[in-house]
Amino acid sequence: MGRGYWDTSAYTQAAAARRAAGRQDFGYTAAMRNLPRNQRRAAASLDAYGAAAREACDSAEHPASTPIAVMFDVTGSMGQVPVTLQKRLPDLLGLLTRGGYATDPQILVGAIGDDRYDTVPLQVGQFESDNRIDEQLRDIYLERGGGGDRMEGYALAAYFLATRARLDSLDNRGRKGYLFIVGDEMNKPQLYAESVRRFIGDEVRQDMAVDEVYRMLDEKFFTYYIVPRLTSYYNEPWLEDHWRRIVGERFLRLEDPQAVCELIALTVGLMEDSISLEEGLDDLQRIGSTGTAAVGKALARINRGAAVAVATGGVLPADL
Repeated sequence: MGRGYWDTSAYTQAAAARRAAGRQDFGYTAAMRNLPRNQRRAAASLDAYGAAAREACDSAEHPASTPIAVMFDVTGSMGQVPVTLQKRLPDLLGLLTRGGYATDPQILVGAIGDDRYDTVPLQVGQFESDNRIDEQLRDIYLERGGGGDRMEGYALAAYFLATRARLDSLDNRGRKGYLFIVGDEMNKPQLYAESVRRFIGDEVRQDMAVDEVYRMLDEKFFTYYIVPRLTSYYNEPWLEDHWRRIVGERFLRLEDPQAVCELIALTVGLMEDSISLEEGLDDLQRIGSTGTAAVGKALARINRGAAVAVATGGVLPADL
């Protein structure tokens, strides 16, 4: 995957054409809500069940691919933030390439729900370098479910990426990809074998410890957890405590949900040693971003960690 190039003008024209024709930007969600719950399914482009791989491949067009996965919580506690993310994430590839923050970025998008209560708790696209990112975002089903226990199926998504992601950056250059989980709740107490069988199709017979799942994931990705303002548990200390035990200083609190693309792009730029924090924030000001202050505040805590990662060849200790 990862062929082609992002075209901002094509994205803008497609959105304008949908408006002119009276079509919804996120028509898949509307279609699913018109069906009985037991008939709702992930779109084919995002269906995780039976999927063999999600690949970020080097090619003649993109010889040094940088894999970037963005998975966002679409349960009820997230409020309207998933809609904001769906609208803003197509800008991410353009920002990464215009700023030169990463070589040949390839972006995977997906959605996370509650694997104990929801009908569609896992949706995962392919790594793409062109406008198919927009198509996959519009195919995401915003279920807005959840079980009310302040826990969601993040570990199910982590397991999928740990077992299905094939990254040429890792195999060919020893460089991990980047995973950004956007949410506002904790992991379930364990990864349930039943959920893996039901939603991914692996014949797993025993539940897995959450820590073990993230250790597997850590072999392929630097994982960040972003909690945006306007979600139900934005300021809860228990949320930060939970995720810091898993991702360390890669826990990011974002005051402006509209700035998610800017936050992800600058984080990658810092870790790739392409920019300093000051240079990245100057770039945001030049392009007229309204989220510059929020991004700067979110990244202040990991700026030191990025410097350490560069000095140690890309290895960022979890306790930084």
